[in-house]
Amino acid sequence: MLENFGSTYSVTDGTPGSPEVTSDTVSYLFARYGGCTFNGGLYRVHTADSSRRACTMLAEAFPEFSFPLIPFGFDWLGRQFILDLRTKDTDPEIMMLEPGTGYALEIPRKFSSYHDDELVRDPEPSILPGFFGEWRRANPADLAFNECVGYKVPLFLGGEDSLDNLELSDLEVYWSLMGQLRIATQGLAPGTRIDGVDIRDGI
Repeated sequence: MLENFGSTYSVTDGTPGSPEVTSDTVSYLFARYGGCTFNGGLYRVHTADSSRRACTMLAEAFPEFSFPLIPFGFDWLGRQFILDLRTKDTDPEIMMLEPGTGYALEIPRKFSSYHDDELVRDPEPSILPGFFGEWRRANPADLAFNECVGYKVPLFLGGEDSLDNLELSDLEVYWSLMGQLRIATQGLAPGTRIDGVDIRDGI
């Protein structure tokens, strides 16, 4: 597990571990690469501690989920990858929670093969390396573990999916803001005019 992934992606921050026992579990992923940043921030693997903190912020932004949220990694746009625990499968599939669109998307790939297959064979749908390359040409600095590139105006409020609508953000602050906006605007008809935003009290 993780051999193909490790030979394809470069660790640019953090220190990989050497777990003694190989198993297809999140614990093994954390032991091997927890806290590591790959390719300047394109993808990062949670530690057990950062996963627990992320679980709290995801539950606040997506309160409709009643199953346990176990984030194991996140990409440069702050999108969180979690186990789809709506079934009792011992090797669950993956879900991606997107703060900028407000969507929860299913990735039809088992956790055990996600890193070594999906992220190696066809990473574009998951982590958008092409778009990240565009961002890096204009912003060459690596992302810190607690940073992401967020939308100034989220896509669910009509923002454009373009470089001009992106900015460097603190990951937890960005998720908190996007979560509040997502919840406050759910149920509004498309095209509803929003005249202003108060971060403390909502819209």
